[in-house]
Amino acid sequence: MSNHLALKKGLNIPLKGVAAPEVIKTVVPDIVAVKPTDFKGLVARLLVKEGDTVKAGSPVMADKQRPEILFTTPVSGTVCGIARGEKRKLLAILVKADSQQEFVDFGANAPASARETKDLLLKTGLWGSLIQRPYGIMANPDITPKAIFISSFSTAPLATDTDFTLVEARTDIQAGVDALGKIAPVHFCVRKAGSSFGGIKNAKLHAVGGPHPAGNVGVQISHISPIHKGETVWTMSLLNLAALGHVINTGKLDLTRKVAVTGPAAAKTGYVVALPGTPVKDITDVKEGVRVVGGDVLTGENLGADGYLGFFEDQLTLLEEGDKREWLGWAKPVRTKVFSSSWCYFSWLAPRKKYNMDTNLHGGVRAFVETKCFEDVTPMDIFPIYLIKACLAGDIEKMEKFGIYEVLPEDLALCDFVDPSKNEIQAIIQNGIDLMIKEMA
Repeated sequence: MSNHLALKKGLNIPLKGVAAPEVIKTVVPDIVAVKPTDFKGLVARLLVKEGDTVKAGSPVMADKQRPEILFTTPVSGTVCGIARGEKRKLLAILVKADSQQEFVDFGANAPASARETKDLLLKTGLWGSLIQRPYGIMANPDITPKAIFISSFSTAPLATDTDFTLVEARTDIQAGVDALGKIAPVHFCVRKAGSSFGGIKNAKLHAVGGPHPAGNVGVQISHISPIHKGETVWTMSLLNLAALGHVINTGKLDLTRKVAVTGPAAAKTGYVVALPGTPVKDITDVKEGVRVVGGDVLTGENLGADGYLGFFEDQLTLLEEGDKREWLGWAKPVRTKVFSSSWCYFSWLAPRKKYNMDTNLHGGVRAFVETKCFEDVTPMDIFPIYLIKACLAGDIEKMEKFGIYEVLPEDLALCDFVDPSKNEIQAIIQNGIDLMIKEMA
């Protein structure tokens, strides 16, 4: 396969509110939440109780099915609360942070083998950052993947600029690549237009260009090393790769990150230095009638003003709630403030214009209209419309045939945006994946 990929299919959504390349504040949180809901496939077992004291890097929960997989706290302090939901489901472990932080010393040593790398990931709580494909679940420590993929950039709407946030962590990123390379060959994808990470060694570099979702690791895998039945690939975000390298170089688990505050409803855009589990209200001001999305607008989670930053998140997007009806709606002859991926309106005459979008769906769910709009925004060698229908029908054989092993919901997120029938495409794909896990495990 070529090391240079120029993808043409896709769509860049022209949303207002990109984060200015500056740090606007640093948050020292009073309370931090460790959320088991951040990790798909985790059945959490609590390891602490209220009143326990912990250090940054101390385990606070484990996976019931594989007890060797630990999850650690990013701060030192005292466990001050255990949040539970229906049927006593564990939702969050709340830790009141100390004014002076103490860290577990994992030892500043580079792993010499695959076993040592796995052990380091397991005991530091970073194993949960390894995502296994197919299905997008936590990686299984007992298997060896055919490859490990890392995307050093994102093309999602208003995505964090890793060239700004992680350029100072190049040494840690290199250490993380070296360690993962002990387990399996590492494929490292960089932005074709230029990247601060083009000099990474001990990995196969791939330059990728094109509109969103060119930055999605799933799209990159489909062009470089497609996943077939019986094969396994692991992925890790650049953010967590840097955290792994920092442990190797210093012996300390430091999950501090620059969080991009973005979106048309943000009072001020920019970057905030924070930890995962930091309360949203500590990171940015949230007005009434504004939705806070953890991540980008296509794949992110509605955190709410009282929510907490997730383990995988380095972006918050603020949008106005679309709870107002538009006069005449689609029948209005001229809609200069509305973006359309088709030529229905005149947005194609102003390709550089940015739009103040909200959460309005501009219509309700209707009959499934079969068009080529899904294929136009999916740069993968699959038939998205047939895969979606197979997932709706629960037909495992056809799901396999049409590419269920190659996709996660995020890879078809643009189909949600362009779908004239207003279907929840990502939810449909996730239901198909859940069925595969249930029937094929």
